Amino acid sequence: MSIRHGLLALLERGQMYGYQLRSAFEESTGSTWPLNIGQVYTTLARLERDGLVRSLPESDGGQRPYEITDAGRADLALWFATPISRADRPRDELSIKLALALTTPGVDVRSVVQTQRSATMRALQEFTRLKYASDKPEDLPWRLVLDAMIFQAEAEVRWLDHCETSLVRHRPAPSRPASQPEAVDRADETARR
Repeated sequence: MSIRHGLLALLERGQMYGYQLRSAFEESTGSTWPLNIGQVYTTLARLERDGLVRSLPESDGGQRPYEITDAGRADLALWFATPISRADRPRDELSIKLALALTTPGVDVRSVVQTQRSATMRALQEFTRLKYASDKPEDLPWRLVLDAMIFQAEAEVRWLDHCETSLVRHRPAPSRPASQPEAVDRADETARR
């Protein structure tokens, strides 16, 4: 999710200043994606530059509220109507880590898989505990975020199981002594005839 569209969605509810936006964002996502207040104000400055929000006069307390513009509403509507592309998502660090572990000498890939599985199972248990900690109607957005995290963790565990099975089936080609490559090749060729 882009912070840009998250802030636009929150401003669609009404005028807010930076700290209110940060709190509302974290509340809506169950604090699964904590925002730095600097990110909020940097994003607001870009949104204002692009004509998607406008800043309003400062309040007596010194806070500057922002409101969404018609262009911002159009951009937000387009974002909601457009499916998320798998190519738009960040790289999967775990799959890259395992691919590199397979090709890096001295790395125990099975240990990497087991360590990740243990961490993912702990996270899955925590997500499940949090999901059932509250069933108030106003917690529905948070529970939906938790459901997504639970499904992603379950999928990761299944993928790690698949990786482990693939590792068991994987038989690296036997290495030939450097001094006998041609003799082995000739013996293989003779055996095939």
